Amino acid sequence: MFPPIGILLLLMGACANIDPGKGKERVSLLYIGDIHGQFEEHPEMFWSKNGGEEQTVEIAGGAARIASAVKEIQSQNSDGTVFFDAGDTIQGSADVAVSEGEVAIPILNALDFDFAIPGNWEVVYGTKRFKEISKRLKFPFLAANIFDTKTEKRVFAPYKIIEKKGLKLAFIGFTDPDVPNRQPPTFSKGFSYKGAEILQPLIDNLRRKEHVDGVFLVTHIGLPKAVKLAETVKGVDVLFSSDTHERTYEPIVKGDTWVVEPGAFGSFLGKLDVYKSESGKLKKSWNLIELKAKDFQKDRQVLKVVKETLSPLDKKLDKVIGETKVTLARYNVIETSLDALLADALRASTGTDLAFSNGFRFAHPVVPGSIREKDLWNFFPITTPIKTGKLTGKQIKNFLEREIENVFSEDAENLFGGWLPRVSGLKVVFNSSAPAMKRVKEVLVGGQPLVEHRLYSVTTCVREGDPDTTLCRIPNGRDIEIKEFDAHEAVRKYLAKNSPIITSPALNRFIGEDLSGTVRSQYFRK
Repeated sequence: MFPPIGILLLLMGACANIDPGKGKERVSLLYIGDIHGQFEEHPEMFWSKNGGEEQTVEIAGGAARIASAVKEIQSQNSDGTVFFDAGDTIQGSADVAVSEGEVAIPILNALDFDFAIPGNWEVVYGTKRFKEISKRLKFPFLAANIFDTKTEKRVFAPYKIIEKKGLKLAFIGFTDPDVPNRQPPTFSKGFSYKGAEILQPLIDNLRRKEHVDGVFLVTHIGLPKAVKLAETVKGVDVLFSSDTHERTYEPIVKGDTWVVEPGAFGSFLGKLDVYKSESGKLKKSWNLIELKAKDFQKDRQVLKVVKETLSPLDKKLDKVIGETKVTLARYNVIETSLDALLADALRASTGTDLAFSNGFRFAHPVVPGSIREKDLWNFFPITTPIKTGKLTGKQIKNFLEREIENVFSEDAENLFGGWLPRVSGLKVVFNSSAPAMKRVKEVLVGGQPLVEHRLYSVTTCVREGDPDTTLCRIPNGRDIEIKEFDAHEAVRKYLAKNSPIITSPALNRFIGEDLSGTVRSQYFRK
């Protein structure tokens, strides 16, 4: 009997590069990031490894499939694996949202991580709730740069040293210092965040005093910033990145440091093998393993935990609210079919001139068929009321310039948040390579040129903690009104009126003159 193809892929070292150290005492470092609460298998979009236009949608992921792949690797390398999570885990799905992360606890414990780091969304239910969840997990969180605002002490241990197969390996956790600005400020109340300046002393200490064989930074700052960090810190072997959902099939090499990122939603498993050469230098190889249903089975024990944990919520979350005849997806930096529909739903709910929706990077595709209540949480991960108001054309143009800079800045330190904001009623022509604040070439509202002194009515969502006059991070709005319904209700009403969705919403709302085809990455964008 032939083994499952997933096992064959692991045995062959799928997507491997550099000498994997056959015959050596190697340690396999396994990691996932940006699960966003997707603990069940789901549709996933795959495209050519160079980011081309060819794409397929296949069933992939799920905690049980992750566990199956990890256990197979562990069976091949007894006592020679380290398994960790790089953040944004307890937010992003309906199940974790309605339970405020409760359902994640037994599932994550069943996955048996060695450690995890917090992502920018781990504070979505507040810092008190996050600390409560962390204490009920069987593995520790690592975060060198999160401090308690009252005690000024670290909330979590900064690093963990693990010894396997004669190798002494150090793992440092580092999460996004921009959390208080990226998220509604109330989310992270009680935490303060420090920048990368705290890292080098820790690295030096681990090298000189602990005499470790390898230092690994596990970060949640996004791939472009991780690459820049790899160019500045010294003494790091591999920088494990997360946050931007990038799929690095080949490591990005900066001097002696590699940078990798393992996709998102549990659809991929990153595998880095390390071993010591005859000269004593640490050698490494990297595989990005696609966890497709056709290639990997599900682990029965973990599948049982997932079903028992999530099934009580099925009746509420499986309610059908619409139907689509086309695939709606969210894998584009500039604009997406899913987000165009959501922005249209916001504008239809109020009748304003235009609407802004956030450029979220999650969720997985919605394939033709029923759209369920559960999907709303993938679309909009938090429920806040709809807000309307008025902005001048100049305010809108300045906002667009700032957002384009946040996404396409040549300086990684200026990159901020997710992708471009999603719009309805607006058309923007821009050049991503132009200087900052000079990228916008043309703006049309309702097909007419934007007039800087004119007031335009705008729909957006309340961002908790922002001043009442702020609209989608734009200050000093006028005639502000907060509605009695939220974004979820706006989408429900839109789908009730427009289902089934027969064709994808019209795009070309953001047009990058210097960009060709689909832009799937902030780092590999040209």
